[in-house]
Amino acid sequence: MAVRTISGPCQAWPEESGFIREVLDRIGDKWTVLVVSTLAGGSLRYSDLQASIPGISQRMLTVTLKALESDGLLLRTAYAEIPPRVEYELTPLGHSLLDAVKALVEWAATHHEDVAASRLRHEQTGVGRQKARTGTDSSA
Repeated sequence: MAVRTISGPCQAWPEESGFIREVLDRIGDKWTVLVVSTLAGGSLRYSDLQASIPGISQRMLTVTLKALESDGLLLRTAYAEIPPRVEYELTPLGHSLLDAVKALVEWAATHHEDVAASRLRHEQTGVGRQKARTGTDSSA
């Protein structure tokens, strides 16, 4: 019987693997990536953030901002003015994430046409359906 080699970050730090997955879930979330990259230029008000991120709902922006604040990636500052003003900005921890986030955004911008073409080819050839029918799947 062949010995199976297991690798990856969860194997390197097994006792923290659950928390590592949670952090990756947060920082890999599409809204997190877009919020963090949008705040790279400096602090913004809620309405400016929402206008800068097409497709984000008010609920998802609120949920994302609260989670990022909780994780220490962003700072929320409320000003006691009339009308009230609230601004969001990246913390030093949030800024430390920028290089990775920018790389993801740049990769997506550069390769979105390649991914779209691949998806179309996949749909047209029925590769996914063929694997299910024949029971062969090389990804297992």
